[in-house]
Amino acid sequence: MFTFGKITVSPLAIKNVLGYNTSRNITTNNLIINSIYRINSINKQNLISKKWFSTTDKNSKSLIEPTNPKQTAAISPINNNNTKISPFSKEELELARETRLKGLGTVGKFPEKIIPYMELMRLEKPIGTLLLLSPCMWSITMAGFMSSAPLLSTVWMLSVFTVGSFVMRGAGCTINDLLDRNLDNKVARTVERPITSGRVSVKQAVVFLGAQLGVGLAVLLQLPLDCFLLGASSLLLVGTYPLFKRFTYYPQVVLSTCFNWGALLGFPAMGVWNWPVMIPLYLSGFFWCMTYDTIYAHQDKKFDIKAGIKSTALAWGDKSKLIMNTLSVAQISSFALSGYLAGMGPGFAIGTIIGAYRLFDMIRKVDLNNPDNCWYWFKNNINTGHVFFFGIAFDYILRLLGYF
Repeated sequence: MFTFGKITVSPLAIKNVLGYNTSRNITTNNLIINSIYRINSINKQNLISKKWFSTTDKNSKSLIEPTNPKQTAAISPINNNNTKISPFSKEELELARETRLKGLGTVGKFPEKIIPYMELMRLEKPIGTLLLLSPCMWSITMAGFMSSAPLLSTVWMLSVFTVGSFVMRGAGCTINDLLDRNLDNKVARTVERPITSGRVSVKQAVVFLGAQLGVGLAVLLQLPLDCFLLGASSLLLVGTYPLFKRFTYYPQVVLSTCFNWGALLGFPAMGVWNWPVMIPLYLSGFFWCMTYDTIYAHQDKKFDIKAGIKSTALAWGDKSKLIMNTLSVAQISSFALSGYLAGMGPGFAIGTIIGAYRLFDMIRKVDLNNPDNCWYWFKNNINTGHVFFFGIAFDYILRLLGYF
């Protein structure tokens, strides 16, 4: 029998729990602490069998009664204040905090009280907003080309959609954080998000969401009525996307469906309704989003498994690159078809070729088992989106100049 404080543990108990021979030269204290941790992982209710542990204190009413508060925190998933103990070590939590603060950039210079709300909108990480904006820019500029729209009209609509992308992406992130607040605290990358970390309450987040949706409505009202209705029809998907990761391995399908709505919306915003052109462009954005969001999901797959979060990264596993290459073939084919039907010129062709090279090069080089590398290549997609846009914009300018 081994004794540690008031705890007495039999060698058989340690052997059963740890799964190795106790004759190895391992210190008694480490064996007991490891036993306690393993038992907690086996039994979440902390109901420990009496055949493993007994207390040397006959007056004690509990099976384990450590006197050290830190030992209590290690044993039980609930602390003395009835709050949940984080699944991460103090060092991991501190690293998450330091990473968040380091990543704030310019956002960190704003008043401390509003920074959490800016984080809710992901203003410190504008990559998501720019990826949302890219299909909007494609469709608006392509519609401007098709209708020979004045430059100022096109620039105005690009400005409206830019504001709308920032606001609606922010609203989507707020909805996501509200619904995922009990999942975010199980993933190292998201444990510092404003709601799950307690820096913004649920009530405050809901009020803030209402304000964001109000601004989004004001943006939609700048568009023609038929365009307004098309835009509003995507809100159901925006609001329910976070729920899909709980019961399907393909939440990326839902995200890609709503995230590229701007590829449709930009055409009627410019007064153009041409479904043969609109649908292939929309599908191109859909396939692109499936690819880059799968890379994004590979960052968290280790934690997602433990938290019960599903994604294409887990569904496809080692086949991810093969499937992403197939998706990219479909993306480029759809994009080229849309441009061909719209009568695009040499700028579009060059942009498509360069963009295609960047996509396949990304898939070849990305290390799906390295979270930092996944994040690097995920961010790199925005430059690919700009390449596609500049190809379309080049032809639009040529048309305004009367070259074709």
